[in-house]
Order: sequence, then C-alpha cells, then structure tokens
Amino acid sequence: MGIMIPAWVDGALTPVDKLEAHEKGLKHKAVSVFVVRGTEILLQRRALGKYHTPGLWANTCCTHPDWNESASVCAVRRLNEELGITGLYPEYRHRLEYLADVGNGMVENEVVDVFLAHVRKPLEIDPNPDEVMDTRWMDYHDLLAEVKRHPDRYTPWLKIYLSNHADTIFGPDLIISAKS
Repeated sequence: MGIMIPAWVDGALTPVDKLEAHEKGLKHKAVSVFVVRGTEILLQRRALGKYHTPGLWANTCCTHPDWNESASVCAVRRLNEELGITGLYPEYRHRLEYLADVGNGMVENEVVDVFLAHVRKPLEIDPNPDEVMDTRWMDYHDLLAEVKRHPDRYTPWLKIYLSNHADTIFGPDLIISAKS
C-alpha cells in the first residue's frame, strides 16, 4: 500500500491510496503553495520520476495532505520536503476545486487549499531531486505570456490557477503591479 490521502468515496472522506485516487479520478484533498517575491513567483519543474506530469513546470509546491493532517501543516511540511525551504508559514488564500486529465490515464479531481507566502530577502532553496528537477523565479506577467506561448510546458493545475483564480490567490496588489 502506498501513501494514503483523504478522498471522498461514496460521499464519505476516507483514506485512499494516492495512486488509486488518481487512477479512479476520485475527488481528494490537495494543497498548493505559491511563494512570491515582489511580482515574481517561485516555480518548480517536476522531477522526471513523478508518475504524472513529469518535467512540467508547476507552482512552488503542490501535494496532498496525509490522512488527518491539516492543510496549513501540510503546506509547511512539503515546502521543506520538496524544496528544503524552512521558516515560511504561508497564508491561507482560497479553497477551489478542479478536474484535470494529467496523462497516463490519471485524473486530478481536487479540492485544493491554496496558500501564499511573500518573501523579501533571499531564500535558500535545496530541491529534493526525487520531487523537483529545477526551480526558477518568474515575473507574473512573463509567466502568463509564457504559459500562453508554451502551454505544454506547464501543469494543468497551474494553468487553471492562473486563468481562473489569480485574483483570489494573489490579490490585486501583485496583479496590478505586474501589469504596470
């Protein structure tokens, strides 16, 4: 048995194997984190060993909480596990739902708690190579243009977040300053 995540089965929240949840397209809990520095967003490129969307660029951190783990604890834990980032305590921004084909017969059917962390000083990043093959900071406006030009380089959920939920996730300050 693999990692157990919270998923809805017959209307009840139940621990389900993560791979099974994706193969069956079960609605399940997820957590996404965006770390921003001014108008730049820290992106990660998913490791090639990931069982779905390998090698694609995604938001700073995206994961599933363990059974009975709060979303905020999960966000802090996975920033450390995926990117070696410590000392950040992201702010809860929004809960959203999306459904996306992620290839290889798998579906993300997620109820996502989204978090945002602002950093002002240099951030030490030490990516876990099993999770992340690369990172980069990208200006919000440049990211939107790049996703439009090369959508195949980005995860389905990042594209959904940017096109449908940017105002709620980032707030008007980041979006307005990125446009000016």
